[in-house]
Amino acid sequence: MLDKQLKQEIIEKFRQHEGDTGSTQVQIAILSEEIKQLTEHLQKHRHDFSSRRGLLRKVSERRRLLKYLQKEDEPSFIDLATKLNLKIAKKMAVEEEERKRLEAELMTKGEIDSPEPGEDFIEELVEEEI
Repeated sequence: MLDKQLKQEIIEKFRQHEGDTGSTQVQIAILSEEIKQLTEHLQKHRHDFSSRRGLLRKVSERRRLLKYLQKEDEPSFIDLATKLNLKIAKKMAVEEEERKRLEAELMTKGEIDSPEPGEDFIEELVEEEI
């Protein structure tokens, strides 16, 4: 668990406006620090399975928030990913670039019109190529 001082420093660093304590960027930064601390704890205490479960929950929540941020505000997503040096964010950015490349390729071939976000067949094609 983060102490109050460290949490306040993270909020100050990643906030979007004055008084911001709950934006997506702040939530991701706080989760990243908690994940870091839990990882260090689990390296010392390998059989602490309840902490391991908590770590997995935090990782999945951070992933959901990263996907949301990537979808809603990609420049902000890239900026946050570089500040936090996240591997998963780099992987998600590569997958998104691949999806856009495939989408553009299909549009030039005339196989699809301008796709709507969330069209399943494009996502399936990207997964097949990866």
